[in-house]
Amino acid sequence: MFSPCRPTLTERKGTRMEFERLKNKVIVVSGGTKGVGRAFAEVAGREGAMVVIGGRDEKAGKEAVRNIKTFGSDGIFVHTDLQKMEECKRLFDAGFEKFGKIDGFFNYAGVTPVSPLDTCDEKTFDWVTNVNYKAAFFCCQAAVNYMRMNGGGSIVLTGSAHAWGGQKDRAAYAMTKGVLRILNEHIAHQYAAEQIRCNYLTLGWTPTEGEVELRLSQGEREAELRKRAAEILPMGRMCERNDYMEALIYLMSDASAMMTGSTFRLTAGEYI
Repeated sequence: MFSPCRPTLTERKGTRMEFERLKNKVIVVSGGTKGVGRAFAEVAGREGAMVVIGGRDEKAGKEAVRNIKTFGSDGIFVHTDLQKMEECKRLFDAGFEKFGKIDGFFNYAGVTPVSPLDTCDEKTFDWVTNVNYKAAFFCCQAAVNYMRMNGGGSIVLTGSAHAWGGQKDRAAYAMTKGVLRILNEHIAHQYAAEQIRCNYLTLGWTPTEGEVELRLSQGEREAELRKRAAEILPMGRMCERNDYMEALIYLMSDASAMMTGSTFRLTAGEYI
């Protein structure tokens, strides 16, 4: 069962104060039905944004939309298969048709199979490349075209420590995350004059549904995974979904209006 992040709300003397740092923004989240993507989709709703959730899990997507609506905001779920490039544009078209503009895009969708160079077959390579890089490229293309109609916007690309360190067993995955660093800089340079920003947020080792399922398939339970990670990571624990929310809110908000082409690492000290 999905466990939502703590609200970005403050309780003072019985009065609920909403920060609403993303009020009236329309934000598209690819991979928004699981992990950090879903967590941010719901937090963005709490912060006043209207959220367009792309993903394949219809049940989880619609549940996230219901949660967003409890905060007085709105959202839609768009079933999206990012191995089909035409669905990248369709995701943004649906958001624009519903809300009339696009202000932000969080590119979270990705796959990370165990596949080192010597055993990676073409099918796996194409799968990882299509979802992690090719779809991100065409989603960003759609985002830019809609954002320029709105006078600007913010794109956040999901990075990984693999892009910096080339860890074992993830050859194709590491390549795609490295390429996104270059895409980040291209977008920053190319569209700065149009007030379209792009930043690269490196996420750390996180016990998302996919990570937990992968390790379980290898015979490692979540408690064992967390213990092993705590012994490896300099800050002594894995990153949780909550750890990324303030950075994402900042990068999507007007508070970061003059920030583009930057790279952030929230990795518990991994690969400093």
